[in-house]
Amino acid sequence: MKLNHHIFPVLIVCLILASCQKFVDIKKSGSQSFIETAQDCQLILDNYDLFNTAYPIDGEISTDDYYLDDARYNSDPITLDDRSLYTWRSNAIRNEGTLWVNSYNKIYHTNLVLEALEKLNGKESPGILNNLKGSALFLRAYALWNLAQLYARPYGANAAQDPGIPVHLLSDINDIQGRGTVKITYDRIVQDLSDAANLLNATSSISTRPNKAAAFAMLARVYLSMGNYPGALASASSALELKHDLIDFNTLNKESFNPFVKFNKEVIFHSVVFSQNSVLEAGYGDQDLALINPEIISSYEINDLRKSILFKENTDVPVPSGTYRFTGNYESAVGSSKLFNGLAVDEVYLTRAESYARTGNADAAMQDLNTLLQSRWASGTYRTKTAGSVNDALSQVLGERRKELVMRGSRWTDLRRLNKEAQFARTLSRVVNGSTYTLPPNDNRYTLLIPQEVLTNSALAQNAR
Repeated sequence: MKLNHHIFPVLIVCLILASCQKFVDIKKSGSQSFIETAQDCQLILDNYDLFNTAYPIDGEISTDDYYLDDARYNSDPITLDDRSLYTWRSNAIRNEGTLWVNSYNKIYHTNLVLEALEKLNGKESPGILNNLKGSALFLRAYALWNLAQLYARPYGANAAQDPGIPVHLLSDINDIQGRGTVKITYDRIVQDLSDAANLLNATSSISTRPNKAAAFAMLARVYLSMGNYPGALASASSALELKHDLIDFNTLNKESFNPFVKFNKEVIFHSVVFSQNSVLEAGYGDQDLALINPEIISSYEINDLRKSILFKENTDVPVPSGTYRFTGNYESAVGSSKLFNGLAVDEVYLTRAESYARTGNADAAMQDLNTLLQSRWASGTYRTKTAGSVNDALSQVLGERRKELVMRGSRWTDLRRLNKEAQFARTLSRVVNGSTYTLPPNDNRYTLLIPQEVLTNSALAQNAR
């Protein structure tokens, strides 16, 4: 298990990050003095609260995986900020910079570790130092990518011009970075993950620690978001060579509120989004606030166990009949907004299947899709799916991706990247208190506004509206 962050003063003094003007409000000398050995570095990287929790939730709030009825939308647990994000208002902005601070606090600590490791060269085992360096690089890239999905435009033809997010490679609080570009942001993410894949151990004792499979799985996720399908294909294949375990859904208890155990065998790297009173948390009577999009519920075939495993029908007052709640959280935390957004084998299979289809290999795409789906259907009922063309294979893979990765932190990125293709682009719509709100493809609102607290304490330019 990971150690609680209260053990180390270095891990509790980082409270406020003010973007470029100041990286983190922290005494540098006081924090570095605790890092003297490889074991010190490992203890920092093993901090569960720091590196495995508190990833940004606002992309998930903004997706079409779920909806709220008027009673839920107007209920006490939901903040004004969440209501604005839910309805995609042009002025939707968080006043507090908590999500930004949490992510850059992770980056700050990875940089502390990387600097300490440089001083330990020749003093500790090279194998130990390489794995620690790989872990720090992975975690820095992981934090950067999650931030970029909210506050930088999707990677595309204008990546070399579009504003990115600050990329800090030093722990120095005077390291002043501008936003750079989307390309600079993604180039650093890819470089860090590529280096991590070369340095990390093949396996780790627990899925809260990065390993080689995690680095390749994350590279596959990043390349997919960039539209680099050969890169996603190669990375996904490398990840699956190291870890390809799938859960047989026939072995799960479909009556359980949450059928999955934490750190189940599909998990490659475990992380969760920021926990707060939000639209994704239980809190309306004894039921979840979020009601699952009926379009998703109706998409499962009769013998597909995912419908009964991932969701439960709401039957208690005041929940409307015929609605469903999510019970497929790999975090396995009942009634919590700590939704799993980590890396898992099922996602990697879907990424490789899509990459096969996009690079012209329909048969290989369907082979991966069938491998996954066989583990999801009732025993003895699955019939192998085929595709008549590459486009047919791609459509089937994307349809199954939609059904498999509900509430897993991937939908916002998928919407952002798929909106660039006319055949997959869609306009989102919500009806709240009699008013209809829409989010058309490629709208500026797919890039969220940087929190006001960050802007107040920095020279960063706000995203366009």
